[in-house]
Amino acid sequence: MTSRYGQAVQIRDLGWLVTVADHQHVSSAADALGTSQPTLSRALARCEAELGARLFERVPDGVRLTPAGALVVDAARDLTSRWTQLTGSLARVLDSGTGLVRLAFLDSMATSLVPSLLRAFHAHAPQVRVQLRQEPGHEIARDFGLGAVDLAVTSAAPEGPYGWHVLQQERLVLVVPGTHAWRGRTEVALAELGSEELITTPAGFGHRQLVDGLLRQAGVAPSISFESQDLATIEGLVAAGLGVAVVPEAFAGHSGTVGLRLTAAGARRTIGLTWRTDRELTPPAQRFLDFVVSGRAGPAPG
Repeated sequence: MTSRYGQAVQIRDLGWLVTVADHQHVSSAADALGTSQPTLSRALARCEAELGARLFERVPDGVRLTPAGALVVDAARDLTSRWTQLTGSLARVLDSGTGLVRLAFLDSMATSLVPSLLRAFHAHAPQVRVQLRQEPGHEIARDFGLGAVDLAVTSAAPEGPYGWHVLQQERLVLVVPGTHAWRGRTEVALAELGSEELITTPAGFGHRQLVDGLLRQAGVAPSISFESQDLATIEGLVAAGLGVAVVPEAFAGHSGTVGLRLTAAGARRTIGLTWRTDRELTPPAQRFLDFVVSGRAGPAPG
């Protein structure tokens, strides 16, 4: 219903209704609210006009609620209470000292880089909560599109309106079983993989795109024996003799594999922190970003 005063009822007006009902007197309510009686009277009239009902009856010693007014004031108490809760909760979420940061990261960074960043940031801002999402790169991209994450640690700078801050670079190696004929070598060329069965991540994953690109440059199209989302699992499958794999150097040897240096110049994985530049970060997320970019998070683990 449209107000004849040309303004819609505001949350403040509903709170003032409750105050008048509690004081049962407009002048006393105005004093309690720190406003003038004419201003309060206009707010009451605005509410009555929009709701299409008289809310108060004037009596010799002040005002009394009408039956319609009692209904409205009950609802106004609930609405203003919920609004206070909402604004309080929102303030806590957005507060740079106590709010929430939503951080996504790749599975392969779960045991080294991300814990290191979180440890440093927690020491810097212990009251800020960090909500974590551990997922593949294409799901991170989807979550950015949905507005479900603020920042992400990924293995490639996304295309489009994204910022990018490099955190570390990792050497890629070829891991082979401990029984493989190449186990005594120190390096291998990608062109030699044509006859090998490759274990890698599924299509669409950032690591798969990186490996596929390196193999294309080397003119190699190896057969894929197994696929896994988890690089540690891939290293374990190699150790079991099910194929070979290109993984970051940190994963080599965990299950008895042997890591061989790749001679390809681009056999490196760059890890960075990314965020949308076409959306304003919340104060807690901006604080996290500023902390990492400043270098105060310390050197990333190699």
